[in-house]
Formats: sequence, C-alpha cells, structure tokens
Amino acid sequence: MTLALLAFLAAFALIFFQVPIALGLGFVGLMGYILLNDTTAAISMVMAVTRDVTMSYPLIVLPLFILMGNLVAGSGVSYDLFRAAQAVLGRRKGGVAMATVLTAGGFSAICGSSVATAATVGRVAIPDMRRLGYSDGLSSASVAAGGTLGILIPPSVLLVVYGVATQTHIGMLFAAGMIPGLVGVLGYFIAVKWTIWRKPDSAPAVMESDPTPKARLILSLWPVLAIFGLVMSGIYSGWFTTVEASGIGAAASLVYALSRHSVRGPQLYHILVDTAKTSCMMFAIILGAAIFGELINQTGIHHALMAMVNADGMSPFWVITIMLLIYLVIGCVLESLSILLLTIPIFFPVIVALGFDPVWFGIVVVVVVEIGLITPPIGVNLFVIRSVVPDIPMSRIVLGVIPFVVVDLFRLALVALVPALSLWLPYALFPGGQ
Repeated sequence: MTLALLAFLAAFALIFFQVPIALGLGFVGLMGYILLNDTTAAISMVMAVTRDVTMSYPLIVLPLFILMGNLVAGSGVSYDLFRAAQAVLGRRKGGVAMATVLTAGGFSAICGSSVATAATVGRVAIPDMRRLGYSDGLSSASVAAGGTLGILIPPSVLLVVYGVATQTHIGMLFAAGMIPGLVGVLGYFIAVKWTIWRKPDSAPAVMESDPTPKARLILSLWPVLAIFGLVMSGIYSGWFTTVEASGIGAAASLVYALSRHSVRGPQLYHILVDTAKTSCMMFAIILGAAIFGELINQTGIHHALMAMVNADGMSPFWVITIMLLIYLVIGCVLESLSILLLTIPIFFPVIVALGFDPVWFGIVVVVVVEIGLITPPIGVNLFVIRSVVPDIPMSRIVLGVIPFVVVDLFRLALVALVPALSLWLPYALFPGGQ
C-alpha cells in the first residue's frame, strides 16, 4: 500500500510539473514494477501491455470519432450552430448567453474536445456578445462552461477511454450521459439567469436582428443532426456496434465536409494530420496508464482499501463522498484525462467490490472532472478563453464562472444521489446490460 501511494504521488507530481501524461504514468509504473519484481519481468509486462493496447479492437473508436469531430468542426458548423441558437433564444434577456451555452455544448459533443470548443466557439461568440453589450464575465463563462458539456454528451472521447479502461459497455455509457448532459444545459441556463438577476447590466435586452427565418437556420443543421442520429440510433437499435458506428460517422462526416465546399485538399490534409497526432497522443496516454495500472494492481491497494473500509465500518455512501472530494481537489490542479487515468486503477476495483454500477460511476467521474475544467486555479478552459480574448482579465473570467461551478456542484450531488438519472436510459436501451 505504501508503494502504491508513493507511485500515485510521484505520478501526480510529474503531471503537475507538466511532464507529458503518458511519460509520467509509464515511467512511474515501470520503475515501481521493477522494484516489486525485476527488470526482466518489467520489460515483459511492458511488451504485453503494449501488444494489448495497440491491438485492442474497442480502441478503434478513438481515431474514428476524433476524425468525425474534426471533419464536422472543420466545415465551419460552429457559426451555424451559434446563429441557429441565437435565433431561437435571442429575444429574451440573457438569451444570447444561453445560445452560447447551447452552441458550445453542441460543438463540444461534435468535436469531442472541450478545449477546442472553448477556442473555436470563443472566437465566434465572445466578440458578438461583447458587441451586443454582454459583460466580459458572462460572455467568457458561457463559453468555458458550455464547452464542458461535450465531455458527457455522446460521442464522448472521455467516456470511451473510461469504457475501455474499465471494460464497461461504451454504448451504455453514451446513453447514461444524455440525461445528466441535458440537466447540465438546464443548470447553465439557471446560472445565466442568476448572473443577470444579481447584475442586471451584465446582459442587455437583445432583440433578434438576424433577418434569416428561424426555420432556415435550424434546417441548415440537419446534416449534422442526421449524422449524430445515424450513429446513435445505429448503436442503440443493434444495427451496428460502437466501432462500426464510429466508422460510419467518420465516413458520413467526410461526405458532409466535402459537400460544404469549405474543406478542400489542404484543409483535409491538415484535418487528417491533426487527427493522427491526437490519436497517437491518446494511445500513448492509454499505454502509459495501462503500465501504471499494472503496478497498482500488483500492489493490491484496492484490497487494502476494502479492508480499511470494512474494518472501520464505513458505509458505501461515505466512501463515494470521500472519493468525490478527492476528485474535486485534484480537479483544481490537473486536467480531466490525467485525473481519470490516474485514479481509475485505484478507485474502480473498490467501487465494483462495494456493488456500485460501473456505468453510474463513469458518469459521476466524468461530471467531477468536467467541473475541474472550469475550476481555478488550473481550470484549462479558463486559460483557453484568456488566450482567445487576452484583453479580458483572468479575475473577471473566474468571477464570471463561479455561478456555473456552483450549479455543477448541485448537478454532481443530484447525479450521485439519484442513480436513475444515469441508469434509466442505458438499461432501457440495453436490457440486461448487454
């Protein structure tokens, strides 16, 4: 147990000091394995893990979903999303901020990256909101918070990584994230209204100015909605597997991007190169995490933790509460993927032993790390917004995002205390958990 805790702290320190995640986790896992066994056994373990990760059939979904998101994002859909959402919500006070939340959430679900969403939607929405008279705090917070919704709304790359790491049904995870994702949208709307109620001058009374009919703006998004519907309905109807769905989604996205005439030879080349780079990075991280996980499993820390829980008579409720508090603290200093891969090898066996549903725990974990993306001092989305609009002080961005963080904490408590929010839909679509 001492070695496992030292390994966790060493990996945490390396990642905190910006050592690449894959290198930090892999190095600590390798050195710890050598200490427990010997160099020959450690090398054999690394070879076996590398074979398993690189030959893992479920991991095919990662590059294909990343490609799907990059193709749709490269077609310029962010501007269409913003115009359509603004047309629907723009007439009411604070409506453009709500439209920004919807745009960021929708774009994040498409591209699968909260950071990319904050950068892309920030360039589209923040200048327009400032021109209309919205405060800098509300403008930046709407983009930063809205971008986190894509981590939960399928197809979520983070849910794919969790599913592969824990051998949990990815289709069920996608379904489980839908209702909590919609609750998140509603919560962010409440945060916008709360901000305006506290500071009425943070949002003007905006009248719709776009002469284009609403129906035309909404119908312009039908290809994106059709791709999303094809992928999700195919998975849940049993027409094709999650891996096959990712391939079909990528192919449909390619057709859509080429039909928009906004993606040509050079742009397509850059999209493919960016997809390859991102995919290689993700596979390297998963490989490093798998090596780290082998060390954690051999230390048997989860058995020691279960013995402590049983000896102290601690209820499962308090175990989950302590885990969530740890996640919230770590989320203030690390980004989401690091948190997930660092903690899952330690916490997941305990969760299973206590009888909790792995699908429910996956959604709870994703909601927690989602909060970390907008929580100071290392909230990644906050720094992205700062880089996109450098004339907005960081203090103003942080103050603007506080109501959104508070709403997210309430959502976390709701999802944790009411498992049916996460589990009703997946078990309705996949009876028996298959």
